[in-house]
Amino acid sequence: MNVQNKGSKNYTLSQLMVTAAAREIADREVVFVGMRLPLLGFLLAKSTHAPDAVGVYELGIVRDTAAPEPLMTMGDLPNLCRAQWLADTADAMGLLQQGGVDVSFIGGAQVDRFGNLNTSYIGGIKAVETRLPGSGGACDLACLANRHIIVMSHEKRRFVPRVDYITSPGYGEGGSWRQEVGLSRGGPATVITTLGLMRFEPDSKEMILVAVHPGITVDTVLDNTGWPLRVATDLMSTPAPTEKELAILIYS
Repeated sequence: MNVQNKGSKNYTLSQLMVTAAAREIADREVVFVGMRLPLLGFLLAKSTHAPDAVGVYELGIVRDTAAPEPLMTMGDLPNLCRAQWLADTADAMGLLQQGGVDVSFIGGAQVDRFGNLNTSYIGGIKAVETRLPGSGGACDLACLANRHIIVMSHEKRRFVPRVDYITSPGYGEGGSWRQEVGLSRGGPATVITTLGLMRFEPDSKEMILVAVHPGITVDTVLDNTGWPLRVATDLMSTPAPTEKELAILIYS
């Protein structure tokens, strides 16, 4: 899918989403970097507004500099070159458990209005229709990072009122649920989708639409959401990638 920015320069939906992900990263933050779009988003952030951000990769790699060459996966050799720390997955998860990760990225097959994610069972554990890959480290990221960002396709079958199974907790039943069950930090901060951006209302912790991508209408977002999604009064259009950001992404 191609869209047009105000300068009439083409960019892809993937580039728009990567840019949105990068802008969620602040300078000096420790980022648990995922695959695909988050991998590129971290590299873009490092190359623009967050030069001192630190990347932690599931394989146990920790980088405080951008990789010297473009990456396809986190295990590519350029990602190992002059890394700050080459350890293993247990060490990376240990850093997470100690509260050393500011932000992480997670995807899922289903998400609900409180940001709970399902990557385990469609239909629920007692009536399984489709068995999914499961958690991996996603539950740990959702529970232990200081915040996490959800990146996924926006479809009605994926955006459901209540997930069939909670693999990675968001805000549970809403409100103070995380504190009540002993999750002392974290929770989803932003949902970046193929249609727009959502955040969470401070008190109820319910998802709210804050931006739609250029060319996308609010009705399109609502039609692809399985519950009456709340819409911010100051709804924005997702800012297009700048020429500098596009040049970096094209190189990457």
